[in-house]
Amino acid sequence: MHKLTVKSTGVAVITPFHADGSVDHDALARIIHFLIDSGIDFLVALGTTGESVTLTNDEKQAVFTTFVRENKQRVPLIMGVGGNCTRSLVESFQSLDVNGFDAILSVTPYYNRPNQEGLYQHYMALDAVSPLPLLMYNVPGRTGVNMTAETTVRIANDAKNIVGVKDASGNMDQGAEIIAQSPTDFFVFSGDDETAIPLTLLGGDGVISVVAGGFPKAFKHGMDLALDKNEAEANRINQQFKAVIDLLFQEGNPAGIKAVSQLLGLCEANLRLPLVSPSDALIAALQPYVNKLN
Repeated sequence: MHKLTVKSTGVAVITPFHADGSVDHDALARIIHFLIDSGIDFLVALGTTGESVTLTNDEKQAVFTTFVRENKQRVPLIMGVGGNCTRSLVESFQSLDVNGFDAILSVTPYYNRPNQEGLYQHYMALDAVSPLPLLMYNVPGRTGVNMTAETTVRIANDAKNIVGVKDASGNMDQGAEIIAQSPTDFFVFSGDDETAIPLTLLGGDGVISVVAGGFPKAFKHGMDLALDKNEAEANRINQQFKAVIDLLFQEGNPAGIKAVSQLLGLCEANLRLPLVSPSDALIAALQPYVNKLN
C-alpha cells in the first residue's frame, strides 16, 4: 500500500448538471481547473457534496474519468465510494478502477444505524480489501449514527489500510480526542467548515471542505495559518467565514455551493431530485460574499 500524502485544504467537489439533469463534464473540467489553479491541495470526487447517491454506476465512472483526465496528476485525488451494505461494498472495492486516484473516502453506513461494533466490523471488512489507502467519513447529521472517538481510534490502531478520518460531527471534543489518541501518522481531517480552523489549530491535518469549493484561496489561507499555529489570524479568517458558511447550508448542501459556482461562471446551479436548485433569494444573498472574498 503506497503512502498517502495530503495536507491542508481539500475540496468535496460538486457534480454539475445540465438543465436536463445530465452530468455536465465540461463544467466539471472548469471546476477542477479553477480549484487546482487556486491552490487547493487535493480533491474529493463524488462525496456527499457530489450528489453521489443520485448517480448511476456508469455516471460515477465517467465522473472519475473526467477527474483523472483533467487533473493530470497535479494534486492527489480521492474517490468517494460508500454504502450501507457491507457485503456489496466489499464486492465493489474488489472491482474498482482506481487508476489515477490516491485514496478512497467511505462514509459510515447510513439508515441502518449500526452500533459501534458494527461500524468497527464494517470498516475492518473494507480495510481487508481496499486497493488504496482508505479514509473513513463520519457525518452523523446525515447518516443517523456517530462513530465515536473510541471506535475511530480502535480502527486506526487495528487497520492496515485505513489511514485517516474525515470527521464532520462538528464536535470539537470528539475531534480533539481522536487527534490525541490516534497514531501520529493517522490523518484527522475536519468535514465541518465551521469548526475546521479551530480543529486544525488543535492539531488536525486540515479539511475536506464545501466552502473552499467557492472561496478556495481565502479559505485555504485560513487553513494554512491554522496549520502554522497562527491562532489570531486563523481565528480572524474563521470569523470572516461564519456568515457565508451559514448561507451555504441554509437550503441544504450542495445547493449553496452550486449557487456560488454559478455566480463564479463555473456551472449552472442545477441539482438532482430530491434536491432542488437554490432560490433566487439565496443566490442574491451570496453575491456580495462572492465579490468580497474572491
